[in-house]
Amino acid sequence: MNAEPSTPAHGASEDRILPLAGMRGMIASKMKESLASSAQLTHIADCDQSALIVAKARLSERGIKASLEDLLIDAVIATLRKHPALNATLEENQVRIKSSINVSCAIALPGDLLVAPTILSADAMSLAERIAARRDLVERARTNKLSVKEMTAGTFTISNIGLTRVRYFTPILNMPQVAILGVGEASLRPWIVGGQLEARPIMGLSLTFDHRAVNGAPAGAFLTDLCEAIEQFQVD
Repeated sequence: MNAEPSTPAHGASEDRILPLAGMRGMIASKMKESLASSAQLTHIADCDQSALIVAKARLSERGIKASLEDLLIDAVIATLRKHPALNATLEENQVRIKSSINVSCAIALPGDLLVAPTILSADAMSLAERIAARRDLVERARTNKLSVKEMTAGTFTISNIGLTRVRYFTPILNMPQVAILGVGEASLRPWIVGGQLEARPIMGLSLTFDHRAVNGAPAGAFLTDLCEAIEQFQVD
């Protein structure tokens, strides 16, 4: 018996077709190329963000409106100074450890699009300057006013999906960078503090790195030191 071609039921809508073209196509191509051309591995860790919350409140009292991501960037920069091998690119079989820390920040755009513009020379800025620079990047990303250098000169990327229920994930490398930090959900969890069990805001961190350039032990040391930098975070 030959089956008749199926047709939409009366009143049913047809499937929507979304071609992988334009920016969406470029994103898809770049993600596929990243996975195909590198040896990606992800370490995960839990981290108490209480100190960031306290620092954010103290800055607010001074009239400085910082987000938790702004403070996290500060901790990342301090940790990259101790672990410069993670602030690097891998091109043409050469690992280039960068002299400046250019932090790329993944930004979701309408239409399920994604960009990761860069705070250039973020390590040379004050906290207030970085806060202003990140806000400026977000605004210009939404209006398609980013420069080529801002889109290509990053040395380390942060992808923050902390407003979702996702605690850990495997961020894909922003090639040719050798590392990317995924920031997941933070929620109250049991945590040992001074030998006592307390409820603390614990967030998940996921560090994807290129195993061709960085081995597991130094990547683990970076993530450990980053957690400590966050948990001991203070503002001047």
